[in-house]
Amino acid sequence: MKPFLRENIPTDLEEIPDAPAYEAGYLVTKNAGWRNVRPVIDPLKCTVCLNCYLHCPDGVIFRKDGRVEIDYDFCKGCGICKKICRLGAIEMEAEKNG
Repeated sequence: MKPFLRENIPTDLEEIPDAPAYEAGYLVTKNAGWRNVRPVIDPLKCTVCLNCYLHCPDGVIFRKDGRVEIDYDFCKGCGICKKICRLGAIEMEAEKNG
């Protein structure tokens, strides 16, 4: 994978892209249902600092309409976003099957 931010390092918060930090074309296989936990963002605690976005190894976290969202089609449920969130705005929840 070739991260977008390695070549285009932002110097201001507004320069951080709204979409994932990876170039299109690398995430081509949707989650096959093997994930057993997934991150859920509490919009009341989230300040849109984008630390989770910057540390997500799969580039599935993005900013949309002033909020942070997660593309669950490609999220592996690793929990890095939860660990990096200083405000505790992200919790890992059991995947709902059925």
